[in-house]
Amino acid sequence: MDKLLARWNIQAQDVFMYSFGVLILAGILTAVRYETNIYALLPFGVLVAYLCVVDFRKVFFLLLFSLPFSMETELPGGFSTDLPSEPLVLILLGVYLLFFIKNLSTFKRHFFYHPLTVLLGFHFLWTTVCMLMSSDSFVSLKFLLAKFWYIIVYFFMAGLLLKNKEAFRTMIWCVSIALSITVIYVMFRHSGHGFSFDTINLSVGPFYRNHVSYAAIMALFVPFMWYLRLDYPKGSKQRKYLLGMLIIVLLGIVLAYTRAAYLALIAAMGAYWIVRFRLMRVVLVSAAIGSIFFTSYLLVDNKYTDYAPNFEKTIAHKDFDNLVSATAKGEDVSVMERFYRWIAGVYMIEERPIFGFGPGNFHGFYKGYTVNSFKTYVSDNPEKSGIHSYYLMLGVEQGISGIIFFVLILFYFFYRIEIVYHRETDPFIAGMVMAIFMCMIVISLLLLINDMIETDKVGSFFFICLAILVNIDIQQKKKKNFQIS
Repeated sequence: MDKLLARWNIQAQDVFMYSFGVLILAGILTAVRYETNIYALLPFGVLVAYLCVVDFRKVFFLLLFSLPFSMETELPGGFSTDLPSEPLVLILLGVYLLFFIKNLSTFKRHFFYHPLTVLLGFHFLWTTVCMLMSSDSFVSLKFLLAKFWYIIVYFFMAGLLLKNKEAFRTMIWCVSIALSITVIYVMFRHSGHGFSFDTINLSVGPFYRNHVSYAAIMALFVPFMWYLRLDYPKGSKQRKYLLGMLIIVLLGIVLAYTRAAYLALIAAMGAYWIVRFRLMRVVLVSAAIGSIFFTSYLLVDNKYTDYAPNFEKTIAHKDFDNLVSATAKGEDVSVMERFYRWIAGVYMIEERPIFGFGPGNFHGFYKGYTVNSFKTYVSDNPEKSGIHSYYLMLGVEQGISGIIFFVLILFYFFYRIEIVYHRETDPFIAGMVMAIFMCMIVISLLLLINDMIETDKVGSFFFICLAILVNIDIQQKKKKNFQIS
C-alpha cells in the first residue's frame, strides 16, 4: 500500500481525509433521503473510532468540549441520555478498560492507593450494596451503571490523562471555548425576550435543562479561566482571548438570575483566603459542628413547622427583585417546595436509616412522607424532579452511611488542598490547585439545594477535580522523596 501511495504521490493522511469527506457527504445524503438525522452523525462515529485507536486522548478532550453542548434526549422505553457526551463516555469507558487490561502489569498503582481514590471506592461500593437492598432494583441498577461510567471516565481516565501543564491547559481551553459559544447563543436568544427573568428558562435550551444547570457550569468553571489567564504574559493573544471569554461567562452568570450560583461564586472567592491563611481545619470542624446543631435545632420538637409557608402567598415570581424579596420572607415557591421535599426526605431517612430506599428512588416513594402544611402550587411535580439537596438525597437513597462516605470525600479533599497548595513551588500548578478548590466550593454549595452530581454539567467536574488533586499530590510526594534520597 505504501509503495502504491508513493507511486501516485499521495500521502496517507490525504487518503483518510478524502475518504472521510466522502463518508460525510454520503451520511448527509442518506439523512436527507430517509429524513433521519442519525445518518449524518455516523461519519463522526467513524472519526471517533479512528481516534480511539490512534490517540484516545483526543476523544477525551472532545468529550470535555462537548459538555456545554450536551442535550438531554428522551429514548424509547423511558430511558434518556445526554447527546453527544454520554455516547462518548461509553466509548471511553470501553477504551479505558481495554487499555487498563492491556497495560495492567505496567500501570502506576499510586493513583489507586491514594486516600481519595479509596474513599471514592468505598462510596461506590456502598452505592452497590444499597442497590442490592433497593426498593426498586431496576431504577437503582440504572443509577449504579451511570455512576460507574462517570467514575471510570471522569476520575480514572482523567487521572490517566490530566497530569501535566499541557493537559491542564488543553482541558481549560476546550471547555472555555465551548462554554463561551453556548453562553453567546443563550444570551442572543435571551435578548429577544428583553433579558427578562421569567424567560431565562426558555432561552437556555436545548443545551441546558434550566437556568440553574446553565449558571452552575459557568460558576464552577470561572476559577479555571481566571487562573489560566494569569499564566500567559500581559498583552498576549491567549490572555486577551481568555479575558474576553471570562467576561462573556461572567455576564452570562449575571443574566442567568440564579441566586445559588451568585452566592456559591462569591463564597468560592472568599474561601481563597481560608487556604492562604491555613484556616481549613478550623473551618471544617466548625462546619461539621454547625451542621449538627442546625439540624438538631430544626428537628427537636418539630421546630421546622414554624417555617411552614402561607399557601396563598407562596407563588412563583416573574420579576427577579420580587423573587429575592420573597425568598427572604419565605414566600418563594421554589424555596418552599424544597422544604416540602426535604421534610419528606428526613422522614424517609428515619424510616430506612441503614440502606435507604435505593439509588435513584426518591421520586418513586417520597409522596407518602410529605407534610401537607408545606405543600405548594408545584408539589404535583409532573417533571419528576428530585429532592433538590444532594446530601439529603444520599441519606434517603443510601442511608446515613451514604451521607458519611460522600462528606468524607469532600472533607479529605478540602483538608488535602491546603497542604498541596502550600507545598507547590510552580505558580501555574499552584493556580490549578486553587482553581479546583474554588470549583469544588461552588459544587459543594450548589449541592446543598440541588442534586447535580449525576449530571454531566456538574458531576463531570466534581470527579475531574478529585483526579487532578490526586495527581498533583502524588507528583509532589515523588519530588519530595527524590530530594530526600
